[in-house]
Amino acid sequence: MCITESNIKKITAKQRREEILAHIRTHNKGDVNKLAQKYKVSTVTIRNDLNYLEKKGCVTRCYGGALLNDLFTFDQALNDKKKINSNIKARLGAYAASLINHGDTVILDSGSTTEQIAYHLQDKRQLTIMTNGINIAYQLASQPDIDVMVTGGTIRRKSYSLHGSNGEELLTGFRFNKLFIGVDGFDINTGITTPHQGEADINRKMVEAAQTIIALTDSSKFGRQSFCLIARPHQLNILITDSGIPPHYHTELIQMGVDVRIID
Repeated sequence: MCITESNIKKITAKQRREEILAHIRTHNKGDVNKLAQKYKVSTVTIRNDLNYLEKKGCVTRCYGGALLNDLFTFDQALNDKKKINSNIKARLGAYAASLINHGDTVILDSGSTTEQIAYHLQDKRQLTIMTNGINIAYQLASQPDIDVMVTGGTIRRKSYSLHGSNGEELLTGFRFNKLFIGVDGFDINTGITTPHQGEADINRKMVEAAQTIIALTDSSKFGRQSFCLIARPHQLNILITDSGIPPHYHTELIQMGVDVRIID
């Protein structure tokens, strides 16, 4: 699209920063002078934009501009996530399902790994499962021994997940045996993070509503972080992952009291 002066006036700082980030994600780098020329703003304004993005963790500042931060976790469509490490996710999901007992009350967070749990519950009896994943609710709906609850809220089209104050309020009225939560990014100091604020808000309510918190992640998510915090590492009771977990992560999590289960 050709950017005219009339278009420029309509672009807010937030929109400009989103466009700059999209540019850097595409080209792996953003040049201050070129971006200033493109948006008809000063180089000082662009430097402030890049500084803002660096504080968020998206980019790393360099001479004359900024580089994409490869360790930052960006939002991805669910169908794209399903294609990444799919065999490992299937094994993690099958193991996680084995931890669910007859009569359990369970929260299944939305996501491609947690969805795998739904495929391995056919032999379970008298379960109550709440989820914010439309795809997960669909998979569970045909299983006669599972009562399915959906959090409600606004749907995220990319991830088929629900978020919003209605779902958060609903969660406060229940207490569940187990929460199985997916991971976009897992940093040993920060914890579990996600790119979406609404997702983080409802995930934190899930953590508050569960007696046992179980995180599932393939090892590609370690060392990555995003905008919004869900849980600190010490809040987890169990972590299910594969043998690619960095050794110092494994050691430090055990020291925090987290039960680390490695599945290959």
